[in-house]
Amino acid sequence: MPRPQHSRPPPHRGKAAAEPRSARVLLWGTHPVLAALANPIRQCQRLFATREAAAALAARLALLTGPAALPPIEILPRPDLDQMLPSGAQHQGIALQVAPLPSHAVEDIVALAQGRNPAVVVVLDQVTDPHNVGAVLRSAAAFGALGVVMQDRNAPDETGTLAKAASGALEKLPLARVTNLARALDELKAGGFWIAGLAGDAPRTLAEAGLSGRIALVLGSEGDGLRRLTRERCDHLVKLPQSDLVESLNVSNAAAVALYELVR
Repeated sequence: MPRPQHSRPPPHRGKAAAEPRSARVLLWGTHPVLAALANPIRQCQRLFATREAAAALAARLALLTGPAALPPIEILPRPDLDQMLPSGAQHQGIALQVAPLPSHAVEDIVALAQGRNPAVVVVLDQVTDPHNVGAVLRSAAAFGALGVVMQDRNAPDETGTLAKAASGALEKLPLARVTNLARALDELKAGGFWIAGLAGDAPRTLAEAGLSGRIALVLGSEGDGLRRLTRERCDHLVKLPQSDLVESLNVSNAAAVALYELVR
């Protein structure tokens, strides 16, 4: 179901992807740290490990095919590593200080769709929980989405918590932060994408809609769902089949189910 191509102005790059808010980010845990170290565009600054974790980490680093120059392992006692990171962080004895990833714009993700049909992009409308955003990134990577688009405001920064929930997907999937989500949806439409918003009050399920081709799957916030302007930009409003035993699915769970339905 290719989207009709209309004559539209070229996408407005402007401030589509905001500059990072912090000059450094602390990542922790085996999967996020190793994925960052293997990412050739990630600037890795300092690598920390407990003495117990250092030997195993060194062996894993020897297998990496990423950048040739990796930061040396700095040995820290576990209490010092615990104090460096947020309370309760499951760091598995390793942490990595990095610079934020370079920004992406919507047109960067649209460019990845060239020659690909079907293609899926995930759009998040004011999803604020970093655990949910990270889990959505993980599902998007698992089901072959081209990237994730989210707002710069009312959305979590790039943090270790988000990266931990993404389990390495943050390093592998383009994440575009935009100042105006409605404009971003227009840019996706100009790139040949149909916009499908998940809404509990939608008239039909995602399966019943039978969507194909290039699809931008839009998910709303954990509490309020899709905002009015976002709903108005959607070509389709769809829902997931669900019993009356629960009010709604967590947004990251809904993303996983919907992505599976789109690619199966």
